[in-house]
Amino acid sequence: MDLNFKVLKKSNKNMARLGEFKTKWGISKTPMFMPVGTQATVKTLNPEELIDVHADVVLSNTYHLWLRPGEDIVNEAGGLHEFMNYKNGPMLTDSGGFQVFSLAKKKDIKEEGVYFKSHIDGSKLFLSPEKSIEIQNKLGADIIMSFDECPPYPATREYMENSIHRTLRWAQRGKKVHNNQEQALFGIVQGGEFEDLRRESAIKTVEIGFDGYSIGGAAVGETKEVQYKEVEYATKYLPEDKIRYLMGVGDPIDLIEGVMRGVDIFDCVAPTRIARHGNAHTRNGKINLRNSKYKRDFTPIMDSCDCYACKNFTKAYIRHLLISEEVLGQRLLSIHNIRFLTHLMEEIRENIESDTLEEFRDAFYSSYYNK
Repeated sequence: MDLNFKVLKKSNKNMARLGEFKTKWGISKTPMFMPVGTQATVKTLNPEELIDVHADVVLSNTYHLWLRPGEDIVNEAGGLHEFMNYKNGPMLTDSGGFQVFSLAKKKDIKEEGVYFKSHIDGSKLFLSPEKSIEIQNKLGADIIMSFDECPPYPATREYMENSIHRTLRWAQRGKKVHNNQEQALFGIVQGGEFEDLRRESAIKTVEIGFDGYSIGGAAVGETKEVQYKEVEYATKYLPEDKIRYLMGVGDPIDLIEGVMRGVDIFDCVAPTRIARHGNAHTRNGKINLRNSKYKRDFTPIMDSCDCYACKNFTKAYIRHLLISEEVLGQRLLSIHNIRFLTHLMEEIRENIESDTLEEFRDAFYSSYYNK
């Protein structure tokens, strides 16, 4: 599917770009952050709350939905949008590769695919590039991912070289069986910390030809410096007229740095995950509302935030909910954290428009990290 991606403005100072793409749900603006609904739900939030936090694209996971409830059931329901009643914007499914490789042993990674055990019941499973695409075709998301190998970090050069070549062969195999023309298929660039392998992976993935391009294997344990270089190594070889997607990145400063290196869309489970542990994003860094100092704090998480949690509740009340193990506390923090990131992306877009992103980055960094 042609997403009709357009670059509306490019920064004069870095690789940041303001863009938009089109699906049957309408126009989506980039750069953007995508909340993760692993099992066809963003944890603790309902579809109306996703709209309220200005979510657009929502990501779900192929591996988890394959196991439960099964792609055929989702397909019979009318696809992911109907199944989870998300009618606000596009959906994206990842290939399942990240989860599969976290469960597989090196000896079980074969040319035909990956053999591994279910995290649910330990049963033996096999996932190939063809099977991943077949599952995603049935799930019916608007954007789907090629099946790639997710190498560990650190990895030797020899291992990484073999890995990117296997991922390229898998990308070709997956593209051949992709048969849902209403879905955009993205290729994935790997290569670890090796500049020439990232370049080779990017160039050869582009030669295969996809509707967009993902950058994988970043933010998997390396330093920030290495992560940012990995992104740079890839984006400069990707087409200007296609979306660039940095997978699994959701730290606020990483979003800004990724945009400055030419990335258009991001996703991460972090905002809801940290919420379940009592953490909230603020302009002055993360805070943990379980801390006793918030026991009598009758102010919002952030005065300037327009989310439901900040407009209606205090830190003291949310802390009470968390300490009492009431799910509402986790929900309110999840709502806030996702809105914090979607609002950050709105600010990033405004600063690309005014060509002040670097100044915005410096001010944000100083406040968020108290430096």
